[in-house]
Amino acid sequence: MAKFVLAGKANCPYFAKAELLADLLQRSLPKFSIHKLCMHPNEWQQWLETTCKENGWQHEYSPMIWRELINRGGKGMLLGGFSDFLEHVQAYYGITSDMTTELMMKIATENLLTRELCMKEEVYHQSLIKPLHIWISSALNPTCYILIPQLFAPGVFRDAPTISLHLLDVGAIEEDLQGVRMETEDLALPQLHKVTVYTELDQAFQQAHFIILLDDSWPECGGEDEEESKVRKVSERYEQYGRLIDERAHKNVAVIVAGNTLVNLKCSLLLENAPSVDSGHFVGMATQLEYEARAHIAQKLSVKTADVTDVIVWGNISGSSHVDLQRAKVFQYEGAIWGPSDFSQPVLKMIYDRKWLQTDFLNLVSSQRATVASKSQRATAISATNGIIAVLKAWNCNSSAEEVFSLGILSTGQYNLPAGVVFSMPVSFQDGRWSVLSDVIIGDEMRAKLQIAADQLREVSIVTRTQAQQSHVS
Repeated sequence: MAKFVLAGKANCPYFAKAELLADLLQRSLPKFSIHKLCMHPNEWQQWLETTCKENGWQHEYSPMIWRELINRGGKGMLLGGFSDFLEHVQAYYGITSDMTTELMMKIATENLLTRELCMKEEVYHQSLIKPLHIWISSALNPTCYILIPQLFAPGVFRDAPTISLHLLDVGAIEEDLQGVRMETEDLALPQLHKVTVYTELDQAFQQAHFIILLDDSWPECGGEDEEESKVRKVSERYEQYGRLIDERAHKNVAVIVAGNTLVNLKCSLLLENAPSVDSGHFVGMATQLEYEARAHIAQKLSVKTADVTDVIVWGNISGSSHVDLQRAKVFQYEGAIWGPSDFSQPVLKMIYDRKWLQTDFLNLVSSQRATVASKSQRATAISATNGIIAVLKAWNCNSSAEEVFSLGILSTGQYNLPAGVVFSMPVSFQDGRWSVLSDVIIGDEMRAKLQIAADQLREVSIVTRTQAQQSHVS
């Protein structure tokens, strides 16, 4: 079987002549096959350079013809241009072409018009597709690798017919991101429309409907100023992210800040630099911390983690936070009182060991991620993904209005907390919007702890602004 590929510019008369000669051969010879690539003149040069580079060929004009040798275990064999193809055909098949110049020019004109019509139709059909645009920053973070397939799980984006996934990692090696893209495409997800990768911010957050910001990877700088350097880098990056989100993202964009580092600060910087986006569309994720607390309570009560609900995390997600169990419930607990599967009991009444709650429990929760990382030799990507997916489901109207989430949100003075600070507090979702719970009691002891968290957040904010001012002066 002789398999040939004919590629050329749509307006090239010699492509037209080669095309008709190839059609004649295909009709006359049962074992002759031709595949045609007719391109718009604007597409041709880049395609030609890329194809020649990939195959190690030298060719500079239209058309270009090669023979496929896949069946023999080899790559394509370049024949050359029209003259080379004509010479090959005359030598092997004894067939030539007597097409006139006038006919060549006519067919070339028709080819160009047809190609332009096809391109317009393609643009029109693409315009009919309205994908949901999801952006993930720091896409080489291990969490992203686990998160991607979960985004397409049932119930996460159930109303989105198609999803365009945008993977951003500033300054990363593009080949690494391309590898993630290829693996994502290999999943053959029906809901996936397209995957694109970016290592620069020139197109970041275009048309974004959802943005998931993961921890950035910063090189170790060493010395006493390492933490200060990290705060400065995070501040510069997230100020820029905020401005880009304000300029480019959909005005109803939903932004989740996840990770282990400076979550509240990152969320605050985004809010300050994206004034045209509703502040309710930015949240810092305390859900992972909440789930870690639930896991330790479940172990203490010998139930499953899913049987513990309504744990609240207050304060600085990445620093001074407080785990509040006043609303926490436990299901399926085998105590003195037993009921059906929907019967729950207050956690604080089931755990009598107050010393454990005030010391060991808090230490276990605060060190959970470090413990997991030391045992597995990797970041806690699975639990981080689980928290992100839980928030996305709630934001997409797939959770109960009774379910409690802990999220870092902009305080407007709720519970007499300082206004203008991003603070983790309890919320519930209804119809795709969250609202702060109003029936949580804050005693004097808890208020003192929350004040410590608020002071810590204000201190970080002051340091950040001071660094920004010094940077502008220098």
